[in-house]
This record gives sequence, C-alpha cells and structure tokens, in this order.
Amino acid sequence: MSIFPQKKCLVSACLVGLCTRYDGKCKTDSRCLQELDGMHWIPVCPEQLGGLPTPRTAAELKGGNGHEVLAHRASVVDQNGRDVGKEFIHGARQVLAIARAQQIEHALLKARSPSCGLQDPVGVTAALLLVNGIHCHEFG
Repeated sequence: MSIFPQKKCLVSACLVGLCTRYDGKCKTDSRCLQELDGMHWIPVCPEQLGGLPTPRTAAELKGGNGHEVLAHRASVVDQNGRDVGKEFIHGARQVLAIARAQQIEHALLKARSPSCGLQDPVGVTAALLLVNGIHCHEFG
C-alpha cells in the first residue's frame, strides 16, 4: 500500500455508464473515462440521492441558477409543473456530504444538467460544490 493517497474524485454516474439520467439512460463520455483512468472515483446522481426516481420527468431551472435555488430565490420545475427544488437541494447536500466524508476535492460533472451543469446556468449540485471549494469540470 502506498503512503500517498490515491487521487479521488466524484463523477456524475451517467457519465460512467450507469443508467441514472431522467430518461433512464446513461450518457457515457469517453473523455471523462480517460480523465478517470488511474483515479479512485465515486459515481453519484444528485437527483437519485435527493429521492427522485429513475426514470423521472425532465426538469429545468426556473428564475435563476443553482446558487439562487440554494438560496430559495429560484426553483427547479419538472415538465409537469411540479416543483422538485427540495429534492435537488437534498441531493446536492448528499453529494457534498460524500465529498467531505471522502476528502474529495474534484468532481467531473454532466454538462447541461439542472443539477450538475457548470454553464448556462450552473446547476444546483455544481453550485453547492463550487461554493464549498470542490473543483468541478464538466463533460458530455
């Protein structure tokens, strides 16, 4: 056993071939898998950790980004009009708890996701991780 800890990171479960997306499918990303080579990684799905089923109705951020959802100034609404912000926040907190428990400083996240996206707008989980010093990169 090495005296140096192996580099660890979180990864969006759908990027590594787990069928956790809202539509019950995966979004395996070969670039992400290459980045993970040689690392210890933990797959996470914030929506599942927040209590939402798979498959589930697609959702989007309304009225702001993930930072505003966390501050209760915006919401996450599914295509049926149901507010699922509570579940998204709970899932984000669960992901952060895993990162803290495992002393993880990096996360590879799914682009264009209301949980994990980093751009246009930043998702709920991505926002919480960034605010807590976790370095995030997006794929797919």
